[in-house]
Amino acid sequence: MTLIPDMHEAEPIPAAARAEIERLMLSGDLFRYTSEAASPVALLEQEFADLLGARYALAVSSCSAALFLSMKALGLPRDARVMIPAFTFAAVPSSVLHAECRPVLCEVGEDYRIDLDDFAAKLPGVDAVLISHMRGHTSDMDRIMALCDAAGVPVIEDAAHSLGTTWGGRTIGTIGRIGCFSFQSYKLVNAGEGGLLVTDDADLMARAVIMSGAYEHNWKKHPVLHEAFARWQNRLPLYNTRLSNLSAAVIRPQLPLIPERVARGRRNHDHVAARLAASPWLRVPEKLGPEQRAPDSLQFNLVGMSDEEVTAFAAASEASGVKVQVFGMSRDNARAFWNWTFIPDLPELPQTRAMLMRACDTRLPARLSLQDCDAVADVLIAAADLVMGQVRAYGT
Repeated sequence: MTLIPDMHEAEPIPAAARAEIERLMLSGDLFRYTSEAASPVALLEQEFADLLGARYALAVSSCSAALFLSMKALGLPRDARVMIPAFTFAAVPSSVLHAECRPVLCEVGEDYRIDLDDFAAKLPGVDAVLISHMRGHTSDMDRIMALCDAAGVPVIEDAAHSLGTTWGGRTIGTIGRIGCFSFQSYKLVNAGEGGLLVTDDADLMARAVIMSGAYEHNWKKHPVLHEAFARWQNRLPLYNTRLSNLSAAVIRPQLPLIPERVARGRRNHDHVAARLAASPWLRVPEKLGPEQRAPDSLQFNLVGMSDEEVTAFAAASEASGVKVQVFGMSRDNARAFWNWTFIPDLPELPQTRAMLMRACDTRLPARLSLQDCDAVADVLIAAADLVMGQVRAYGT
């Protein structure tokens, strides 16, 4: 029997990053604007923009900060209505509220993607759309962009889980006006914390840079048209969400590793998904045609199980070494919209609720071998058979 490794360990930090951190610690040059030469943060921004094929990038303290700055850079007024999918992390509606806007939640289907009928029905009167590619599952971006472009509504992409994903050959995060990424420990690139936003719009980037904390004339160290910055000098508040050189030093050596991590993550995901397809109790939704995913986790739905059987399945899986989170059954889960009680007039969304009550989530890191992946699949299938086999045996 294969011993399953700890799937909740983060990716280790490369030796090149540790050497650069030591150099920075000895120099004391931790603030991105101290040196006249290009700082590690500035180099990261250029390298990341080149990697994605975007014109501009801004590194900040978290993906939540990037989302917040995106809404501020768009100039959304107080109480602007921002539509988000009801399946996302609590930080997403929180960032909307921090930007003094109002979240509008739309339904999500059993495949974890936006219900486009509900989306289209709620789009009139919405001031912006924030598409959260939750757990790396891409909604139909062709239809979403067509609807939003026709309505004149700007789109922000929350690509925290989608670094390396493409849609119809286009990099996720570059399809909307602004794309936001995360470097939190459980993402494809591990810096503990950190985020970044990209855009091709010089004026949007100038506003975001200034509000991120480029006070006085520090914006001159950013490769954006200076005329764009000059328009906003002293006219915008500073939120000071900058990234430090230490974080950039951790991130930069990992950028060349992204293609390999994406390939291995996709291999592992598809291998386990194919194994689970043999079980009548476990269903992994298919990807949409134009989507090429970059998964580092696995989501699947439980079929034909009661609440008690779902609880028993999760317990049996964990006892065998695979921790499974059932989004809607895990107490105080930050991905279950009914726990976002900080939202005024929180709506009921029956379709999303039903999905979350049977949707499972488990880590599946790129570093796992196929033998490890088989061991994970064996545990999940056996746990489902154990619970439902007992049901069939005793007729209950």
